[in-house]
Parts: sequence; structure tokens; C-alpha cells
Amino acid sequence: MGRVNQGNQLAVKEHLLAGLPITRLEALIFFGVSNLAAVISDMRKRGFIIKSRQVSFAAAVIRVNKHAVLETPANLPVREISLTEYWLNK
Repeated sequence: MGRVNQGNQLAVKEHLLAGLPITRLEALIFFGVSNLAAVISDMRKRGFIIKSRQVSFAAAVIRVNKHAVLETPANLPVREISLTEYWLNK
């Protein structure tokens, strides 16, 4: 694991520690982290309680579009596709 990747993973951890939820889509777009599961697993091993739930792809796109522009293909069923959202339990 290179230094850049460690910095990217640290950014994801700081995002979660700030009380913000994250999906794999957001981790990839905002932080360049393609393996969010590894970050979540590491945090759980360190004693953090990470909760998860399924959210629609559309909900994740709406959150992304608050900071960037993400356009989905017109024929993509964004309400039927689900992603796992993670957040830190306080």
C-alpha cells in the first residue's frame, strides 16, 4: 500500500469521524479509494462501531452532486440499484 493510498484512506476515516456517511461511490469519487470495505474493516478491527444500511444509488448521486457533477445514463434504474452506506456509530 503506497503513501498516496494511505492518505486517501485516512481522508475516508476522517470523513467518517466527522460524523458523515459514505458509500463506495463517494469513497471512489471524492477520495480515490476503490476498496472502501478494507477501510471499514480496519476501523472495525481498531474498535470503531461502524453501522451500515442499503441506500438507493439515486440517494448517493444526490449527495455527490452537492459537491461535484455526476450524470447517470437516462436508462439506468438509479432507484432500483442499491449501495451500502456506512457511518460511525457514536
